[in-house]
Amino acid sequence: MSSTSSLPADPYIIQPRVYLLGRQNVVSEELDRFLNDEGVTFTTDTEAAAEILAEIAGRTCYMSFGKGRKSNQEYLDNILTSKHGSVLEHAVWCLLITDVSRALTHELVRHRAGFGYSQLSQRYVDESDARYVVPPLYQESPELRAQWQQTIECIRKAYVELAEATAQYVQQKHPEMAPRDRRKWARQAARSILPNACETKIFVTGNSRSWRHFLELRGSVHADTEIRLLAVEVCRVLKKESPNIFHDIELVDEPDGMPSVRVTHSKV
Repeated sequence: MSSTSSLPADPYIIQPRVYLLGRQNVVSEELDRFLNDEGVTFTTDTEAAAEILAEIAGRTCYMSFGKGRKSNQEYLDNILTSKHGSVLEHAVWCLLITDVSRALTHELVRHRAGFGYSQLSQRYVDESDARYVVPPLYQESPELRAQWQQTIECIRKAYVELAEATAQYVQQKHPEMAPRDRRKWARQAARSILPNACETKIFVTGNSRSWRHFLELRGSVHADTEIRLLAVEVCRVLKKESPNIFHDIELVDEPDGMPSVRVTHSKV
């Protein structure tokens, strides 16, 4: 039941990782066909598909193609200041988030509207060699971190022993069961003793309005410290991806030594 692989060099994690895996494309041929059918023109000064699509969505509402604000930044800035947030729901990104704890994802998945999630399953994945996220507060104190790690190692050992014993029990009770199903039964029971600090991976798809809401709430100085660190990393990724949609969102150094996320146009 236990994994035959060795533990990583450092099974303890102090920083989340964010991978940008998905962004949109504009189907130029269909956009041209629409413009020709309607007898209107549209040009843009941005290459970011999400920004183009958000602008097209907004201009469709009033058929304002070729009129008014010239640059994409000007157009989207008006969207932000007027809080026309529904237009931003058409801009979508897919992020793969790793090196975060189960405690964090319990909070993350509470963001429902505009998000989709696919998370690592502890029923199928053997957590004998799991990594664990060190709470930021314990990163400040060697004494507390040592006490915390001692507790984690006790739990790690207990999980391995319990999973082994459970697998043997299931095999005796259900000898006809396939090995894969026996392992799943054992792991789904043994995972009950794993702590919230256990590292997990989660694939998240969200539109820019939802991402903005996440950044505003979880990047705050009042948010849980670990998810605040994640919000900072997500902010860096998305501002690089779409400077026009996220241009009013900034990272600010705080007295506690950590950056926070500040949003000029709140609750768009």
